[in-house]
Amino acid sequence: MENEKIVVGLDIGTTKICAIVGRKNEFGKLEVLGLGKAESEGVIKGIVTNIDKTVFAIEKAIREASDMSGINVGVVNVGIAGQHIRSSIHHGSITRTSKEDEVSIEDVNRLTEDMYRIVIPPGSEIIHVMPQDYIVDYEEGIKDPVGMSGVKLEADFHIITAQTSAIHNINKCVRRGGLDIDDLILEPLASSLAVLSEEEKEAGVCLIDIGGGTTDIAVFYDNIIRHTAVIPFGGNILTTDIQHGLMVMARQAEQLKTRFGKAIAEEASPNEIVSIPGIRNRTAKEISVKNLSSIIQARMEEIIEMAHTEIINSGYENRLAGGIVITGGGSQLSCLKQLVEYMTGMDTRIGYPNEHLGKSKLEAVKSPMYATAVGLVLSGFRSLDEREERYKDKSNQKQPVRVKKDKTASDFFSSILSKTKGLLIDDLDGKNEY
Repeated sequence: MENEKIVVGLDIGTTKICAIVGRKNEFGKLEVLGLGKAESEGVIKGIVTNIDKTVFAIEKAIREASDMSGINVGVVNVGIAGQHIRSSIHHGSITRTSKEDEVSIEDVNRLTEDMYRIVIPPGSEIIHVMPQDYIVDYEEGIKDPVGMSGVKLEADFHIITAQTSAIHNINKCVRRGGLDIDDLILEPLASSLAVLSEEEKEAGVCLIDIGGGTTDIAVFYDNIIRHTAVIPFGGNILTTDIQHGLMVMARQAEQLKTRFGKAIAEEASPNEIVSIPGIRNRTAKEISVKNLSSIIQARMEEIIEMAHTEIINSGYENRLAGGIVITGGGSQLSCLKQLVEYMTGMDTRIGYPNEHLGKSKLEAVKSPMYATAVGLVLSGFRSLDEREERYKDKSNQKQPVRVKKDKTASDFFSSILSKTKGLLIDDLDGKNEY
């Protein structure tokens, strides 16, 4: 039945709205059945600003993906991003009734559920509660406390909040598109499922997802997500800078960026000139590729600096053996890898979403620009925290045993009750004789 499960990811981005339909093949790899995308005109910096335009784009993307896959789409996993996303660490604890009993999955779940009740700023909602390390009776650094003995169970939780209005607008757009939301997932978490390997998460790695409107950061260490952040700049700000700096149209600026732009100006030839047609019979404009790259480098340095600051703020800068993985549409900029390595001093690679992909007729889906959409599909099959999957497995294994115990207990109590009834009847009979 797992192979028959179909999951749809819907990435509501600033430049594009993308839908991917996928299923798991017999080898456990993701097989992409359909892909649909539409230009996103109602989203700015990850936030829905025009409901009607966003609904139209969602319907177009879903229709394309549905036609290609031959599957009628009704439920989707949706990504959320934007400057309003906040990440913080909170401490939680519960006191158990008995020291003799082992810490159970129910205890861990109760502690996690309690964190959804913490006080957060007005107008915000908690979208993810992710445990870091647990503490059992002041014994620190425990990754999985289930099975240990102790009275006090504590943990630090990585809590991610989003603006209530932003969540409601996404829900409204998806519902108007005739769809239901299965899960709302922070986009860098989804991207990490698509482009990071288990070894990288174990060793320590920072994912930088450069989208159109935002750049998303996610820091992993010891297979646990430790820090997330959203920077309100992406590929679109580069286009705007080029448009204003070179006095060209937005469409021309985008083409210049993708076809000729470089993240390091020194890599561009000083003699390379691009000719752009003039507007309304005006003479063609000649653009120096070196000047173009200088504009791009200045803005990219600012974005990388902000991302590096987030890595430092996470407290894991010196523990990231896996270095940095850059993905998203902006990662395809020429010479960006070298610039990131130069500015941060950390090993860097481009993240392609083929880590968990099987054979697919759609080669386009292996582009970094589809990392988030692929990750949203993967999140339907996998939990964001591997420990949750283990807890589910454990609870499933325990279920038959628990049933047997209940049966035995009920038989035991029923036999005691029958014996007690017999004694009472004998006593009553004796009383009647007197």
